Amino acid sequence: MRSLTSYLLLSFMVMFWVFRLVVAFTTSIGVEIGFTAMNMNMEIIVLFVTLLAIAFVAKRNLFGTIIYLIAYGSYFGTHLYQIITGIMAGSTTLTDYSNAFASFIGVVLPIVVFFNMLMDKNRTNHPVDKKTDWFYKNEEYDRKLDERADQNEYRNY
Repeated sequence: MRSLTSYLLLSFMVMFWVFRLVVAFTTSIGVEIGFTAMNMNMEIIVLFVTLLAIAFVAKRNLFGTIIYLIAYGSYFGTHLYQIITGIMAGSTTLTDYSNAFASFIGVVLPIVVFFNMLMDKNRTNHPVDKKTDWFYKNEEYDRKLDERADQNEYRNY
């Protein structure tokens, strides 16, 4: 991870995970904060899957991004669809609007992370670094160094 967008997206993933952790905790103890967990059992599963996916995304592994996209898309996407149909029917509350906003972020964030991972040139295991490769991968420099070493052998008298 060398680009600023990768660091920012990873930090936003962690912040959204902490936010969902707080929402799950406050929903389980019955405190009203304006956001509620849609399905408590699925929320806990998604929290653990997200923790695993964050580790994979930090390692720049495409598998973790796909897991993150599927988990959040299936969980938040269905809830967002249910809230939008409720808004169209006219039977919504203020909590539904705040949950719709959180679900929208939960749908858009994995898509942005997925496209960032696809477009990232430094995702490979052995990226090219122009700052150090001239020294470590330069065979001409190694040959020149070897020739100098051969010429500078001192005799023991």
